Amino acid sequence: MARMHTRRRGSSGSDKPVADEPPEWSDVDEEAIEERVVELAEQGHDPSVIGMKLRDEGVKGTPIPDVKLATGKKLTEILEEHDADGDLPADLRNLMVRAIRLREHMEANPQDHQNKRALQNTESKIRRLVSYYRGDALDEDFTYSYDVAVELLEE
Repeated sequence: MARMHTRRRGSSGSDKPVADEPPEWSDVDEEAIEERVVELAEQGHDPSVIGMKLRDEGVKGTPIPDVKLATGKKLTEILEEHDADGDLPADLRNLMVRAIRLREHMEANPQDHQNKRALQNTESKIRRLVSYYRGDALDEDFTYSYDVAVELLEE
């Protein structure tokens, strides 16, 4: 996989082991897993963080290596069912947080050309994602700007 904004080649990623059922040592009730997922979401964690917490801490001390194998549903599907998902997709939210941080840095350090380029690349990715999500997770007339991002993330 080639990187989007660099000349370097991407590193090959590892594949998950092929499994069609959860391991025997991870026999937690589906409802208990769903409750824990919703609880972590209400604490303000993103789906990726929730997955890591379930893997590391587990439910009632039992690790959950794969939520989809254990429950038959993706983590984001569980959040949607319980209306615990955020108003923005996690990837778009993370990019907006990064763009705001970079913009604030640029205001304090106007000569930092490397981060000026990083801000341009980040905002480019945001615009690309916005067009992907427009009409589905975002309104049809949604357009990205720094002010809109600050307003959305303050909520």
